[in-house]
Amino acid sequence: MPSFHRLRAFWRTTSVFDRASAIVFIFFVLSWTTPLGRYLSFLGAWRVILFVIAAGYLMVRLLRWARKRLLWGLRNRLIVAYIFIAVVPVVLLLAMVTLSAYLLYFQLGAHLLQDDLSERVSEVSHIAETLDEAIESNATKGFTVNSRALLRRPGIAAMLTAAGKRLPGLEVHLPESAAAIGSNARPVPGFTGLAQSAGDLWIEAVVASRPPSHEGELYVRVPVTAALLGAIAPDLGPIQLTTFRPALTSDPVTDILNLNNQRLMRAGQVVSVRPLQPKRGWYDMEISGGSTLSATLLSHDEPTTHTMPVAATFSLRPSVMTSRLFASLGLLGDPLFIILILIGVFFLVLEVAALATGVVLTRTITVAVADLYEATRHVRQGDFRHRIHVRQRDQLGVLAESFNAMTGSISELIEEQRQRQKLENELTIAREVQTQLFPRALPEMTGLELAAVCRAARVVSGDYYDFVNLGHSRLGMAIADISGKGISAALLMASLQAALRGQALVNGHRTTAEVVSSLNRHLFLNTSDDRYATLFYAEYDAASRSLSYTNAGHCAPFFVTGNTVKKLDEGGTVVGLFDRADYKQVTVPAEPGSLFVGFSDGLLEPENVYGEEFGTSRLANEVLRLRDVPAERLAEGLLSAVEQWAGSPEQADDMTVIVARFR
Repeated sequence: MPSFHRLRAFWRTTSVFDRASAIVFIFFVLSWTTPLGRYLSFLGAWRVILFVIAAGYLMVRLLRWARKRLLWGLRNRLIVAYIFIAVVPVVLLLAMVTLSAYLLYFQLGAHLLQDDLSERVSEVSHIAETLDEAIESNATKGFTVNSRALLRRPGIAAMLTAAGKRLPGLEVHLPESAAAIGSNARPVPGFTGLAQSAGDLWIEAVVASRPPSHEGELYVRVPVTAALLGAIAPDLGPIQLTTFRPALTSDPVTDILNLNNQRLMRAGQVVSVRPLQPKRGWYDMEISGGSTLSATLLSHDEPTTHTMPVAATFSLRPSVMTSRLFASLGLLGDPLFIILILIGVFFLVLEVAALATGVVLTRTITVAVADLYEATRHVRQGDFRHRIHVRQRDQLGVLAESFNAMTGSISELIEEQRQRQKLENELTIAREVQTQLFPRALPEMTGLELAAVCRAARVVSGDYYDFVNLGHSRLGMAIADISGKGISAALLMASLQAALRGQALVNGHRTTAEVVSSLNRHLFLNTSDDRYATLFYAEYDAASRSLSYTNAGHCAPFFVTGNTVKKLDEGGTVVGLFDRADYKQVTVPAEPGSLFVGFSDGLLEPENVYGEEFGTSRLANEVLRLRDVPAERLAEGLLSAVEQWAGSPEQADDMTVIVARFR
């Protein structure tokens, strides 16, 4: 079942052309291997054309698929590259050497066969010339010698006896006995070489008649038989000679051979029974070779010079041919052959060493890349603890160490990110808690319009403002700036808020100086020596329409009456820094139309591109410019003016503004 699913998934990845080509290919294969083909005979040559097109397209697609699958891995790519760079040239070189050796032995075997046949032809020609000279000598002296008597002469008889051992079936035809001996074909005058008659092959030498000494032809011939072939070229194995004749119209078409524009039929065959030499080793394989000879075709009626090919095939052993080659060097043959073998072995050892080195280097590279790939899989799965085992001290080893260092750094960064995320979550919670410390809704009092804005530079703010309802038409207002930023400032702000509300509500008739003094004592006893806060605390009495305040080191708020801006800067030092500190209360009339603006130093310290601070004067001018707008718009307008002056969306410090308009 899994195989079926894989096959279906593979089928879905194929295109319409892929499927059509596959169907056409399978369909035509079945048409040629099954009876289905008789129903497609009407297509004719189109069957082959469509089949070739489909097969070619599928071959290209298969090669592309194989290339994609096989060459995806670096190891396969290196192996293929190494095969083409190192193995293929060596294989081609060995193939060329093997083919050259085969052709050399092929050529040498053909040369030995033709040389020995030529030697037999020369020997037959020599016999014919010797007999012709003897007859001519007798004719010159005026003697008439009977052919039998001539053949019994001691010299002639000894020559023929010796030749008969080398030339089995030797026949001598003298002029006066030619007609008596007879032949199925007449010789060609002045001919020497191979002759063919009625499928039989002869080695023949013909001496033309020399009238008036004698009439007729003198010729010597030897039938090419298995015995003769067994005696020639002893370094070769079995030899086979095949003769041909011109094809006739009655000959079967399937047996006719077309060679050099000639239609030939096999006429006869001569095979030697000599066995092939035994092997000298596994490498001493049998090599088959061949050559072609020419034989003059003799007709029964008249001489002709028409020639026919004779196919010669043979087999041989490379060791025998090698010995024959080096035999001509005499005593130097064996040493040179040994040197040649040693050089070949040396080159083979070098190639094996190179191959082994290439395999080792390839394995080193592929193992390193495989380790890197496996490591990237772990990283992709979020496992940054995985480390690559460094196997060697090279560039790949350094790369593995760099990867290990990178994953280690990523692990640390992730841990830092996790801690930072945890801290941000805590800060978010702290911000939510701090937000609860600020008044959720501003108190409403007849004849008083209030507004307050606090923009933190970080997640939590070190600025603090508060409005405390004291009853009996009295309202407490506070604005403070805690030293430092972040969580520590927020914690100190929470402590200050709780203490302020507690001190302000304990006794409604306490002065602002007494409230601030109590806050100073509380913060000094409950915070470290380097923690303090600037504080401005004021109480508004609607019945007397007066504002009493104590400024404990905070930025002096503005009290605007008409076009006059007064700074409320009296009171004392910061709270929480000294155990005992003197503070005083100051009261100013809060006439209708008066305006109170309190702020933190975050509105005074921002700098423009030239390094100039916004400052108290510019802030006072902005307050005068916006004094007639609603309190909330006035507070937002002051913050916008400061931000435009700085020209940067990032705040360097917390910015807080509270506004109270008296009606």
